[in-house]
Amino acid sequence: MKKTLAALLLLGMPALALAKVPVVASFSIIADMTREIGGDRVEVVSLVGPDQDAHVFQPSPADIKKVSAAKVLVTNGLGLEGWMSRLDKAANFRGATVVASKGIKTRQAPEEEHAEGDHDHDHGDVDPHAWHDPARVQTYIKNISAGLIQADPAGKAEYQRRAADYAARVKSLDDWAKQQFAAVPAAKRKMLTSHDAFGYLGEHYQLKVLAIQGVSTESEASAKGVAQLTRQVRKEGVKAIFMENMSDARLLKQLSAEAKVTIGGKLYADALSGPNGPAASYLQLMRYNVDTIVKSFR
Repeated sequence: MKKTLAALLLLGMPALALAKVPVVASFSIIADMTREIGGDRVEVVSLVGPDQDAHVFQPSPADIKKVSAAKVLVTNGLGLEGWMSRLDKAANFRGATVVASKGIKTRQAPEEEHAEGDHDHDHGDVDPHAWHDPARVQTYIKNISAGLIQADPAGKAEYQRRAADYAARVKSLDDWAKQQFAAVPAAKRKMLTSHDAFGYLGEHYQLKVLAIQGVSTESEASAKGVAQLTRQVRKEGVKAIFMENMSDARLLKQLSAEAKVTIGGKLYADALSGPNGPAASYLQLMRYNVDTIVKSFR
């Protein structure tokens, strides 16, 4: 009898050993970072999928169930996921919450960043798009790793090893991007995007970034603001104008026509591409964006 019981216990051990930590991430970029650090020890579900906008996301009953079943909830923070507190409460979430951006030096959205436009949002808003600065992403990696270790102490060595490897790859990407931008004269490093998602990128790599909308895609640019921005684009000789994968491009196309400037392509701002797209991971997103921007500068 004892031998039979022991055999059954041994048979069950592999299944127990392979049980993964259920993790919910707020959107695709955060989910990818979490998978990189968690590896095979975690099962990550992203609430907001590829090519979707986290600013305007509305959780469904199915999302409540996902959060209820999770042991770890990973968010960006900085006000990006305004819907998260309601979802957390509705799900009665009892696990560990990781705010990936905790501790970073934040960027405000100053008035001049919006090209003198008359936008309908508070210019004192914190910019939540810190992942566009790889140096700040090092803090994201530390926070996510610490959160996973808290939830799954047995995996500490694995999480630390994977986090260190990922941090090194992000640093290598950052070094490459600096070289790409340094090859472009400073006077040419000017760009315009649909919404103000690339301020951290501009700050880190010394680019001048203009935007039609504010830091949230929920904000709307007025006709007066678009007209002022069109004049500034002409005055400053901005040649690099970009659409975004998850934003409505109508205003950008209008400005492009009025300023007589060609749209230089599509950037990935707040979401990854699908698995077969050019930005299926955070590292691919950054490399694709840098390549696209630099080509337009030249």
